[in-house]
Amino acid sequence: MKAQTIEVGESTGRILCCPIFRPGGKKLLAKGHLIRDEDVRVLQSEGMDRVWVTELEEGEVGEDDAVCAVASEIGCGCFEVKITAGGRANLNATENCCVLVDDDLLKQINCTSSLVIATTLNFSYATAGQRIATVKSAPFAVAKSDLDGLVALLKDRGPIMQARPLRNPTLGVLYCDPLSGDRARQMFESVMRQRSERFGLPAPVSFACVEEEGQVTKALQTLLRSKPSLILVASSTAPAGPEDVVGRALSGIGAQLERFLTPVEPGNLMMLAYKNDIPIVSAPGCFRSIKPNVIDLIMPPLLAQYRVSTWELACLGHGGLLN
Repeated sequence: MKAQTIEVGESTGRILCCPIFRPGGKKLLAKGHLIRDEDVRVLQSEGMDRVWVTELEEGEVGEDDAVCAVASEIGCGCFEVKITAGGRANLNATENCCVLVDDDLLKQINCTSSLVIATTLNFSYATAGQRIATVKSAPFAVAKSDLDGLVALLKDRGPIMQARPLRNPTLGVLYCDPLSGDRARQMFESVMRQRSERFGLPAPVSFACVEEEGQVTKALQTLLRSKPSLILVASSTAPAGPEDVVGRALSGIGAQLERFLTPVEPGNLMMLAYKNDIPIVSAPGCFRSIKPNVIDLIMPPLLAQYRVSTWELACLGHGGLLN
C-alpha cells in the first residue's frame, strides 16, 4: 500500500488511512473507507482541503474483497456471510445448528499474517441469527499471492467449519434405578426437561424401568422403534463399564460401543454406543443438575446426526474440566 496526503477533490477511489471527525467529535468517515464522489462533496462542505489516503498497488487485494473470498470458502452448511466495515466478514447461522470446527486447519490458517479467523467452539450449539465465525483482514489490503494461497489451501483441505442444522431433532429418555424406574424419573425429569428446552427440543419420549438387564433391553428396544435422534439413559447408578447392566443391555440389542470413559469432568463415566444411526448415551450423575457436563458437550453434534468418534471424544480433554 502507498499512503499519501492528497487534495480532497482527487481522493475518489482512494482508501482513508485514518478516521475523519466533525469539529464536535462525531465520526464522519471511518478508517479504511473507500472514498466515493458523494464523500468528496461532504468533505468539501465540511471545509476539508486534504486527506490522508492510501491506494492499492500492483499485486494487492482490498480488505473487503479479501475477507469475502476467504469467508466464501471456510464453511459449509446453514450460514450466511455478511461483510462489515473495516475488512471483516461475519458468518451467521441461518438455522439452529451444531458448529463443527477443524482445529488443525484453523490453526494453520491463523499462522498467516494476512487474515485471521475466529469461530465458536467445536461442537457448540448455535441458534438462528447467531454469529458463529468472523474473518478479519490486515488493514486496507493483503498480498494477492497470500490470498490465493489461502483460498487454494481451503479448496484442497475442505472447509474449516460446518454449520450442521438441527432439523426436527427428537429425544428418547430411559430412566432406570435398581429399585424403581419411577424413582429415577422423579429425580431427573425436571433437569431433563430444562436441558431439552435449552436445545429447542420437544418433550422427550420416555420410559422408566428397574435397572435389570432384561427390562433395560426391552425399554431400549421400545425407544428405538420411535426412531429418536438420540437416546439418553438416565441411570441413578454409576456404571462400572460395558459389563454393567446398561452395557450388557446395549450389547443385547446389537449396539456398537464407541467409547467408555471421557476426559470431561463432570461426566468421566459416560458411555456412547450406536444402534445403526441412533446414538445411545449413558452418563450417570449428569442428570442431577443443569450445570454444564459432558452431556451438554455432545448433545449438539449427536442431535445434528453427526457421528461422534472415539478420537473426537478424546479431544474433549483440552478444556474438559468444566467446573
